Amino acid sequence: MNFFISRKKSLENMEKFIDGNLKEYSKTRNFDLGPKKRENTSCLSPFITHGIINEKEVINKVLKKYLFNNCEKFVQEVFWRIYWKGWLELRPDVWKDYILKLDNLHVEYKDNSNLENAINGNTSIDCFNEWVNELKDTGYLHNHTRMWFASIWIFTLKLPWELGAEFFLKNLYDGDVASNTLGWRWVAGVQTPGKHYLASEWNIKKFTNNRFNNIKLNDSVTPIPSEKKYFAKEKNIANPQIENNKILLIFDNSLSFEASDFNKFKFQKIFLVNNEKKRKILLNPNVIKLKNFFLKDQLERLNENSINCEIIDINDIKNLKEDVYCLYPKIGENLDFIYNNKIQNIKFLYRKIDQISWKFCNKGFFNFKNYIPKIIESIS
Repeated sequence: MNFFISRKKSLENMEKFIDGNLKEYSKTRNFDLGPKKRENTSCLSPFITHGIINEKEVINKVLKKYLFNNCEKFVQEVFWRIYWKGWLELRPDVWKDYILKLDNLHVEYKDNSNLENAINGNTSIDCFNEWVNELKDTGYLHNHTRMWFASIWIFTLKLPWELGAEFFLKNLYDGDVASNTLGWRWVAGVQTPGKHYLASEWNIKKFTNNRFNNIKLNDSVTPIPSEKKYFAKEKNIANPQIENNKILLIFDNSLSFEASDFNKFKFQKIFLVNNEKKRKILLNPNVIKLKNFFLKDQLERLNENSINCEIIDINDIKNLKEDVYCLYPKIGENLDFIYNNKIQNIKFLYRKIDQISWKFCNKGFFNFKNYIPKIIESIS
């Protein structure tokens, strides 16, 4: 898998998957046959995470070829990403509390041999060790494998889910604050209190085509107790009146301005904001390298369209004196930087798909998915 490709090439890969392997997706998607055999999944997540391709583009392309009932499972998987983001946006304290908890855990688990063995792939569980190395080497893991990995980390290795989520976010090319944090919470049993996900030897063997031995897991565990209950809060995501000839900020999750809801507006200049070091969770150098590649790809595309643009360091946005617009970066390290530095002159611009979808994120996904056809109709 090569994720260091342009938007043009990623769109070609998307079309190739949709035209070819999508028809078998619901039957084969749970199988992880190894990093060289990913034909059963789209592998689009790194591009969607960085906005190289957006969810609306994927959904529209799929529905041009298939009836909704024939591709519903894949479309739902795309909407899971939107749902997780919306759920977290309505409960921002989940992320705040997670970051605070990490500070304490770093002290508690400093020089912890169990943790060191886990992150270096030196456990007694062969499949887990291979997945650690695969994650570090490729920046990617199959979604089913991420669930197994998290379950083993929490319930067999007895390590805090928060540190596992951090390990993923550091190393994944498609690392997404909402999907990652809430996914780990779900496996642990704190996202849906009392319901956890438990990996099993038979399940791993079945869906990896018996590639692994020595799978001795703790299969008699209870969910991690939930320390706090979070309630949905109202969030104003109405867009301001947009004036021409203003500066626009774009962070590394919205890197296809030409496909955005705001590409018809005339901005004075677009700043592509690079954040390598102003993070609580420092990223693997390869992840930083991919983000820089995508930033440069967006810069080239903007230049080709004669749009005044520049890549700047995140620190530089503190020096912008006039009011500026910003494609909303969503909860995470970039938004934290804006709030922690009390930057008041930024007006956020929200995507239509988020404005519509997030209204239905106050409950669980099984309630949310009932609204997917309505959301699709609204954005078409």
